[in-house]
Amino acid sequence: MGKLSPYTCTPSCITLTIVVSEIGDKTFFIAAIMAMSHSRLLIFSAAFSALMIMSIFSAVLGHVVLTIIPKHFVTYMASLLFFVFGGKILLEAWNMSGDEGQQELEEVSTELEEHKHSEKLNQMEEQPESCRKSSGVTELMQYLLSPTFVQTFVLTFLAEWGDRSQIATIALGASENVFWVCVGTVLGHGFCTALAVAGGRLLATKISVRTVNLFGSVLFIIFGIIYLYQGIYEQGL
Repeated sequence: MGKLSPYTCTPSCITLTIVVSEIGDKTFFIAAIMAMSHSRLLIFSAAFSALMIMSIFSAVLGHVVLTIIPKHFVTYMASLLFFVFGGKILLEAWNMSGDEGQQELEEVSTELEEHKHSEKLNQMEEQPESCRKSSGVTELMQYLLSPTFVQTFVLTFLAEWGDRSQIATIALGASENVFWVCVGTVLGHGFCTALAVAGGRLLATKISVRTVNLFGSVLFIIFGIIYLYQGIYEQGL
């Protein structure tokens, strides 16, 4: 009979990892700003869809790595990733000004305004012959392929690529049960996206991103210690 692992990350702690990684992040502000001028349900659907796909992809990617590389080595890599990102977030938080959240909000807002301007120019160049009829296209497809949905989906997906929450998901997928990693990360992204859509701009002026990052860095470093211990345990040292 094999030895039981000394530690298993529950869906709730996985969700907490995603929440502290995402609040005040670029994807959070994209959803918050887009929801100010468009349907909240539409923006939530687009942003959450992008984050859900990215979460499942990242968790499965981590699980695939586990089939190629020995378990204890993957656990050590997960520990190293959490230490590196925990230290990086800690340094960012240490050097962060008190109004960093507002600055990030303004930066994302400017980027979105530039994107909207270029979109309008492209639309002016295109002159469709008929806009009244949509034969053969269902309402669902019109909803999913609307410019606002596509724009929010693409911007969110690209902003999430290589983000610390994606790296954390890959590390968790390599070390934990992939199903529960998917559940935990999707719940975390769902909570953050709903929060952003409901009142992200107001929240940005009320919370301290520095405090959130400090808490997140401590959480990441704790995970690094836990996975280091788990790797030693699995190797039988």
